[in-house]
Amino acid sequence: GENVKPFTPEKAKEIVMSLQRPAVFCNMVGDWPALCWNVKYLSAVLDGKTIQFRLGLKTVDLVPQFETRCNYVEATLEEFLAWTCGQPSCLSGPFSCYDYSKYWAYADYKYIARIFEDKPEIFQDIRWSDFGFSGRSGKESTLWIGSEGANTPCHLDSYGCNLVLQVEGRKRWHLFPPGDTSFLYPTRIPYEESSIFSKVNVANPDLKCFPKFRNSTAHVVTLSPGQVLLVPRHWWHYVESIDPVTVSINSWIELDADHEARVEEAITRMLVCAIKSAENPSDGDLWLNPTEVEATSHEINLEYLNKAVSAYFKCQKTSASEQAHCSSTGAEQGTGASCKRKKREAGCEQGGCRLLAHEFDFSTSKAEELQKIPFGPHLIQVLPESQEMGSVGAVAVGSDGRDLFCGNEGEHIGKLHRRRKQLVMSNDCETPAHQMDSDSSPHSSQTALSTNDLLDCLVNPRVINLVAQLLLERTGV
Repeated sequence: GENVKPFTPEKAKEIVMSLQRPAVFCNMVGDWPALCWNVKYLSAVLDGKTIQFRLGLKTVDLVPQFETRCNYVEATLEEFLAWTCGQPSCLSGPFSCYDYSKYWAYADYKYIARIFEDKPEIFQDIRWSDFGFSGRSGKESTLWIGSEGANTPCHLDSYGCNLVLQVEGRKRWHLFPPGDTSFLYPTRIPYEESSIFSKVNVANPDLKCFPKFRNSTAHVVTLSPGQVLLVPRHWWHYVESIDPVTVSINSWIELDADHEARVEEAITRMLVCAIKSAENPSDGDLWLNPTEVEATSHEINLEYLNKAVSAYFKCQKTSASEQAHCSSTGAEQGTGASCKRKKREAGCEQGGCRLLAHEFDFSTSKAEELQKIPFGPHLIQVLPESQEMGSVGAVAVGSDGRDLFCGNEGEHIGKLHRRRKQLVMSNDCETPAHQMDSDSSPHSSQTALSTNDLLDCLVNPRVINLVAQLLLERTGV
């Protein structure tokens, strides 16, 4: 029948939890009511309710367009659609200061449980249970609505893996494996819990400042409506909307490895908040991402760290029989911690062990593992650019011929609504802009190290991982 899916929930879950490279599921969501969630439909459901849009310039710079460098407006979806169509009504609306030909708009990270809190029945339009995650619906999902050119800076998520449903329009994903981390020049400025950003604008890389980026391997895929992308744990991704209007829905799947990641994030938060809070506020360095409400105190950060460590050891002490039980039921328990940006309370997550990333380990080599994955018309692996095949099935893999590399409850309260100033720090050559004369090179004797230079080294993921291991050893003695 038409509703017969290519994978059972058990098989889909096995693929999600075992496959350590990106892939696209096809023909899995044809009966989901959420496929009707285009912007016109959502506009009618929200019935004049405003949401926040992030606005950025369409011009491609060498520096990533971080959220701290964007502007923000509150608008209805009706006003957003009118703006994308160039209607005269936009001349006096919230988008009146932004020429559509020069700007893009993005309503990103909108938690469905929040924006549809008065319509909980709509949560059931999203059925992640088809992928083996029983009970997971729109309540644990996030909505993304963008115009052409809207993008998310290249970053990796510290927690979980990611399932992304494309509903309207197309988005192009540029993905890089965890092994490419050093080539992407990771940074924690701007700081946001669970997001490690790249200093490289992967759409227009500055290879003079970031020469190691040449060694990276991009996996590029164009996601079309009705397809679901699996983004495995710690894969870097840069995402851009390539159609006039796009709508996506995603859900972050918890992994057992998140316990250790939360310890690392707690350490990072303590260091960043302590050091940046000691600076003179008049310096104007917008180091805190708008999605982070505030720079929390040392006491709160220490409490968060202790909770994260306790949760880690609680999971470690789980017996083998309990772990086996968790493998069949643990990830099926609905939890607010599914949101990527879940804040400090996630450190004391309930429900016991989460699923291990390697839970369905085949005990074979990676090549043999891939041979056992049922790739085909219903599950398409996202290949490196050097291996891309133009297009496979309905998934366009770099099919437009562009030379891309010339080189859920948790909510985002407290985003700044004021117009953003440009970052004082010059991210391109990792040197404070105010410390460089126009004729000075980054290596001149006049250049002085800044707080951000020190932080980049202190909170480098490799350093934080080592510190976390030492801390856990000390605590476990």
